[in-house]
Amino acid sequence: MSAQSTIPPAASPSPVEGSAMGGRASKSSFGAESTMSLLVDSLKDRLLFAVPKKGRLMEKTLEILAGADIKYNRAHRLDVALVQNHPIALVFLPAADIPRFVALGSVALGITGQDVIAESTHADNITELLQLGFGKCSLQVQVPVTGPIQTVEGLSGGRIATSFEVLAAELFNGKSGIDSKTGKQTKVEYVGGSVEAACALGMADGIVDLVESGDTMRAAGLHAIHTLMKSEAVLITSKEPHQTLTPELKSLITLIKSRVAGVLAAKKYVYASYNIERKNLDKALTITPGRRAATVSPLETEGWVAVSSMVERKEMAKVMDELETTGAEDILIFALDNCRVGI
Repeated sequence: MSAQSTIPPAASPSPVEGSAMGGRASKSSFGAESTMSLLVDSLKDRLLFAVPKKGRLMEKTLEILAGADIKYNRAHRLDVALVQNHPIALVFLPAADIPRFVALGSVALGITGQDVIAESTHADNITELLQLGFGKCSLQVQVPVTGPIQTVEGLSGGRIATSFEVLAAELFNGKSGIDSKTGKQTKVEYVGGSVEAACALGMADGIVDLVESGDTMRAAGLHAIHTLMKSEAVLITSKEPHQTLTPELKSLITLIKSRVAGVLAAKKYVYASYNIERKNLDKALTITPGRRAATVSPLETEGWVAVSSMVERKEMAKVMDELETTGAEDILIFALDNCRVGI
């Protein structure tokens, strides 16, 4: 079941209380309640979970939700979907809007980038539950490689193009609005897209923008002279839960956090099992220490033990080679579909 394409304004105290989703039930020309009004009633006893509505963040988020067995159907172009196997409703929002909705308690959970949380100015009202390992990037100051300015100090009093006005202004002008060292005010101008072109077009002396691989910046003749922050996608909640969040719904936050952590661990780790002589055990355990500790069990063959441990997926070939060198035998690697790792 899913419905509704309109998300309430950020200023509304709750998606349920907003003008688009709350108030008097609307009627069709035939006098029947609309799908909208029926949806509003169904949200009253559900935990609201904000997820990005487009782009790579959405794709990766939906993969995690599937791994966490959060089942839902989302109708075409509608921005709320009811979860079938839990009292949860997914609210699809622009990633940049999610920090505000979470901070105000309008939604109980959200997934978005650390960069947009910092830019939103709501970071003090948000608790970061889990780092999700995707959407990794850096927010950097970039200038032309062959340009006369090659330091942050050199940009003081100049022109900066960015879509991160808050963070850029804080870096260059501080809270006073003027660089305390130079007494100059740097002009920070908002550019919504293609920020890397601003310098070449003569609009800016430098830019502040997100960088993943850096290929786009290099193609534009730019390079980094300062990194403001590193960012990745995170699972967040409000430090002050909304008053409508019941104890039953609040317990779902812990459940979802545990499930998501298990999905992430299953993607990151594999399960290794091998047999080894006890005299070589200490050396083998330095290779497979496990997340907390390896499991060691005696074998019927005297002087031999069986060892099982979680190892990082990206290191598994190297681990198997090193174990074989130590004298380990019957080395097996098992993929993990899911797990619980403790958080």
